[in-house]
Amino acid sequence: MTRIAVHAAPGRARLTLVGGPISPRVIRSTDTGARVALIATTALLLGGDHVEIDLDVGPRAWLEVVEIAGTVAYDAADVASSWTVRARVGNGGALIWAGEPFVASRGANTLRNTTIDLDVDARAYLRETVVLGRTGEAGGAVRSLLTVTQSGSAVLVEDMDLRDSETRVLPGMLGGARVIDTAAIFGARAPAVPAVPPGCRFDLDLPGTLARSLTSQVDQSPLSAVTSAWPSVAATPAKVRDGGGPADTSVMPESLLSAPPVPR
Repeated sequence: MTRIAVHAAPGRARLTLVGGPISPRVIRSTDTGARVALIATTALLLGGDHVEIDLDVGPRAWLEVVEIAGTVAYDAADVASSWTVRARVGNGGALIWAGEPFVASRGANTLRNTTIDLDVDARAYLRETVVLGRTGEAGGAVRSLLTVTQSGSAVLVEDMDLRDSETRVLPGMLGGARVIDTAAIFGARAPAVPAVPPGCRFDLDLPGTLARSLTSQVDQSPLSAVTSAWPSVAATPAKVRDGGGPADTSVMPESLLSAPPVPR
């Protein structure tokens, strides 16, 4: 299991890093948080691989997760693999994860399971891009689960089952699309600008917004426009309700707040 824990502390944030098939490497840290890269130490994902990533962001702390490259679930003759992320974000904290594409190649059989638990005034930004197959091939079987809660209440529970190649190409499903691109902010509403095409944006019942596009190529996604603005909203510290007054305005590094969209 790969584990990253970050807690605000005078001088420099306290970090706990535990490596597995994915190794965490610190890029930058402040007294309130850190930017951490995930680097694969072996070929991933092969049949039988079960990657687990555990994230713990303390109160008023921040964590930005950076993927150095995308992940490919390789042809495994239908042998199952999985990619599991569990994240907890404390009161007034922030998690930013703009993931690189996850490719389910022909013959893959993989489960993606992401769980995010937000405390009071915590926020998270998540970018996930699932690609069915490499260029010129039919995609493998993939099921993607996403569960987000805040203070014990469900913000989003989603089960995207794309294991049946015949069903997923039907009208009203994916049709000819092979790229499912998702950008989401939880714990706050996304701004109206920049706008995304009609039918791509969904404001949730509890504070949060999800945008999704279906395309045939990764570089055709219209969501790149929000990959700078939305992380900035997630990074903006919320007012802490426990009597502490406004949160520290330096909770996130300036380099993140002004970062350009990630090339995809």
